[in-house]
Amino acid sequence: MNSRIDELFGQKVSVINLGTETFAKELQTQGADAIHVDWRPPAGGNPALMAALEKVIESNEIDAANTKTLETYMDARPLLVSVERAIDVIPGMTPYTILHAGPPIAFERMAGPMKGAVIGALLYEGLAATPEEAWQVATSGKIQYAPCHDYGAVGAMTGVFSAHMTVHVIKNATHGNMAFCPIHEGSGYNVQRYGAYDADVLQRLKWLDEEFRPVMQAALQQTEGIDVRSLISQALHMSDECHNRNKAGTSLFFRAIVPCLLRADVSREAALRVIEFINANDHYHLSLTMGASKAALDAAHGIKNSSIVTALCRNGVDFGIRVSGCGNTWFTGPAQMVKGLYFPGFSEANANPDMGDSAISETGGLGGFSLGNAPAIVQFVGGTVEDGISYVKKMYEITWTENKHYTIPFLNFRGAPAGVDIRKVIQTGVLPIITTGIANKEPGRGQVGAGITTPPMDCFEKAILAFSEKL
Repeated sequence: MNSRIDELFGQKVSVINLGTETFAKELQTQGADAIHVDWRPPAGGNPALMAALEKVIESNEIDAANTKTLETYMDARPLLVSVERAIDVIPGMTPYTILHAGPPIAFERMAGPMKGAVIGALLYEGLAATPEEAWQVATSGKIQYAPCHDYGAVGAMTGVFSAHMTVHVIKNATHGNMAFCPIHEGSGYNVQRYGAYDADVLQRLKWLDEEFRPVMQAALQQTEGIDVRSLISQALHMSDECHNRNKAGTSLFFRAIVPCLLRADVSREAALRVIEFINANDHYHLSLTMGASKAALDAAHGIKNSSIVTALCRNGVDFGIRVSGCGNTWFTGPAQMVKGLYFPGFSEANANPDMGDSAISETGGLGGFSLGNAPAIVQFVGGTVEDGISYVKKMYEITWTENKHYTIPFLNFRGAPAGVDIRKVIQTGVLPIITTGIANKEPGRGQVGAGITTPPMDCFEKAILAFSEKL
């Protein structure tokens, strides 16, 4: 007498496989119909995380707060209004304050490039006369180190800047808050943001303060402010993703600022030097994107019951996130290595773990979240055009809505994924994708490659536990 099992396996079997994909492939090689479903248990099956997720996953209060957060973010209108010394515009900045990328970190724990950038800042400020003396000052207790994010600012790579360095001033015309970002010094290894501090680096910083700053001030007085959100929106339709590729954004900014420079009451020679500096720097617009994203996200920060991430950043040692409904608490985990392509002569052995505040771009729906717009950059970060589109589609799984200003032509002008929701990250196990440069782990050696990375899941696990308790 045949059992029901005999009857079942006497028929053609179609299999849905969960878990390890190898089982599905093995069945397929034997001619069976097998479909693999990429499923994993919510919260990785961790009981504490599952309990926290269950508490917050379906909540009208959280949903309403998240909608408000994203409406606030998208209603922001960031304008470049001036270029100033940091100490003149950043509240709380002092002659002994040094800001850095990422979550809080002591000098002793900083990565090599960040330590080098601090040495450069101390030499530039005249707080030390030699590199050796600067090392002594750096560890003397006189210097106040703080994250850029705590001061309404963001900085690329090491993100290190000091009182008399030059910053873009971005005003959120809708909500009135300000954001600040240092001037992008140009590409190459010999720049302060990568930890270099020789005479050429210090001279460039001095020129930015003494000539570039007043010339740009005069130029920006010819306008009510340059609409950075509009430039970003246009750049996305011109094959930028506005993090690793900024050629279109810089070109659009160049068109906007040159007429202002020509109308300004400055010498022809000074205006020409500023024009040449911007024109020679394809990544100039990155600083503007970062400042604009910061101004918009800061306005959306601090909304009660919101589970939306308002900062993703890293200091080369730790990765940190902030959540709108959790105040100014940092949720941290180890900074990850970047997977990508290396310049000739370099490998992962030369690389520092991920660093910089530039992931504020991804927090705002740009960079890896808009990678499908930038086929020219996809191969540079180690992938294909199809990969770029796939990354973007994956980001819709962990975001709250779609951006009404930033759209993706290759997805029929669908809005870019907007608003990373910590609940969805924990539920799906999908992490935000970040496109980024790879810094040499040695101070002042510059960029050694580019690629893609993610935050560690630790950040989101800590955040969901704290968020559920706070709720």
